[in-house]
Amino acid sequence: MSSSNPRSTGASFQPDADSTVSLSTYAWVAVTMLFPVALLNYLDRQMLATMKATMVNDIPGIANKADWGLVLGVFKWVYAGLSPFGGYIADRFSRRHVICVSLFIWSAVTWGTAYVETYQQLLIMRALMGISEAFYIPAALALITDYHAGTTRSRAVGIHQAGIYCGLILGGLTGYVAESPNMGWRFAFKACGIVGVIYSIPLMMLLRNPVRSSHHDQVSPGGAVTELLSNRNFLLLVAYFTLPAIAGWVVKDWMPDILKEKFSMGLGKSGLIATYVHPASILGAAVGAWLADSLMKKSSRGRIVISAIGMAMFLPALFTVGNAGTASVAIAGLVLFGIGWGFFDCNNMPILCQIARPELRATGYGIMNLVSISCGGFGDWGFGRLRDLGVPLNLIFGAFAMVAALSIVIVLLIRPDDSPR
Repeated sequence: MSSSNPRSTGASFQPDADSTVSLSTYAWVAVTMLFPVALLNYLDRQMLATMKATMVNDIPGIANKADWGLVLGVFKWVYAGLSPFGGYIADRFSRRHVICVSLFIWSAVTWGTAYVETYQQLLIMRALMGISEAFYIPAALALITDYHAGTTRSRAVGIHQAGIYCGLILGGLTGYVAESPNMGWRFAFKACGIVGVIYSIPLMMLLRNPVRSSHHDQVSPGGAVTELLSNRNFLLLVAYFTLPAIAGWVVKDWMPDILKEKFSMGLGKSGLIATYVHPASILGAAVGAWLADSLMKKSSRGRIVISAIGMAMFLPALFTVGNAGTASVAIAGLVLFGIGWGFFDCNNMPILCQIARPELRATGYGIMNLVSISCGGFGDWGFGRLRDLGVPLNLIFGAFAMVAALSIVIVLLIRPDDSPR
């Protein structure tokens, strides 16, 4: 099954020639194999947020919230800076090898984090983690969208993103591990690193690249960047991808600490409650992906409309979280935020596929990561700094809600190409 048109909807890609699995079946097999990798990639991020208190007590040199914000931020800045390069490598060479090598390095760094003894060593390990993860997401989402045509694209991406949310949920439970006298935070990092190394072996054996059309264009790095940055729709998508993600990172990275401090909770309980946003995100991704794929049959703007609806949910959600007087009200805000995030998250890469050529998908997503996560890193540091200065939570989250309102306008300005990709 092949096509002379590299822009046709999924038809220019197929599994390796020696594969005995049909294209339609293997498209879902690939998503299934990448689900655990997505889980692991985000597990360590939530572990760090959840186990903050015990790590700060155990590692000398972390003096205040701004210092911890730098730990969170350095990962994002390295991750962001290398994402376009990782995306370009995945576009030009083997998505499969980029994914598998990234997982192996992630596993080694996660295992090594268990042995840090100083604040400076922790910063170094987080920077190395940023290097490993910069190559995964652009390559994985590009591989998924290579295999999946327009009628299944949002659902396929949504299932992969559900792996991310499951990793965040499991990471939220590690507060109990950190508090256990028989395990502790170092045990959690060691165990996850070992699991990642083990899984990288069957992944390398079974994951396959789609075969590209003979008309596949070889684009230079400068040509790829120039083409993307001269695309009005791409620039709008970068802005849309970035602005609400600042609030998203703060919710993911700081919520256990916010709940612990505001409602006098234990580390395990605050970490668990902070994860409530993620099952809601799974629900949001499932519903949002189904609605988007269905609406795409009627309009090329289907995914944009559904994503904008999800963004509209951010406004009351962020207001509720910022002004919550009880834990139950905060939970309600987190759940609504999670549903909206699912609508948003499952449609970003599919929207990118409507405005950029297949040869530029991973590179484009890498540039989106560069801008979004760089700002997220400053958001993490800035939130810690604002909290050190005593700025009320309701003012901070109110500002996030205003940014979400602006984001709705931005996404609705995108005009996708009606031709199938």
